[in-house]
Amino acid sequence: MTRALQPHRIELDDVVLRPFEPSDEEAVAEAPRDPDILRWTAGTAVIRTPAAQRARRWLAPRLDAWSLGNAVFAVADRATDHVLGHVALRDVHRIPDQAVAAYWVSPAARGRALGARALDAAASWAFTAAGLGLHRISLDHSLVNEGSCRVALRAGFQLEGTMRDYYVEVNGERHDSHLHARLATDQRPATAGS
Repeated sequence: MTRALQPHRIELDDVVLRPFEPSDEEAVAEAPRDPDILRWTAGTAVIRTPAAQRARRWLAPRLDAWSLGNAVFAVADRATDHVLGHVALRDVHRIPDQAVAAYWVSPAARGRALGARALDAAASWAFTAAGLGLHRISLDHSLVNEGSCRVALRAGFQLEGTMRDYYVEVNGERHDSHLHARLATDQRPATAGS
């Protein structure tokens, strides 16, 4: 049985990680316009949705995510509250003390290590007893998605191996994927917080 999670807010210097709100739809609409976000992180249901409705289709399940046992954060500019990205921990405790991470950063917000900083902050919180009490967080990405690999490594998610033909695009094309993970006992990366 899925256990509801208490929504949480994490504050960094220039951004906050907070639950998504219905008013985020306009900002979220920027994400699926980016071909890489659409290709690697939007999901089949969003990709198959008409372009004008993709933001609503993507956002709807994330509004209820915490009550369904997934820690889903909007990464928002601290000054404007405009959504710049997303980091999620899903399948929380489906396997005891574990979760799976996912993330994206809008093109305009790239180049500031925002993805790595947000992923590090969410993981660090999730490893605490006051957070989710996790021991292991994993993530995977297509080998073709080199930016995602850089984010994972910078956030302290060690490369564990390659999963052959793991990622399948909507058109049926298959890609090998890297498997990364970070443990609660791993040293927190110095570069993620910078």
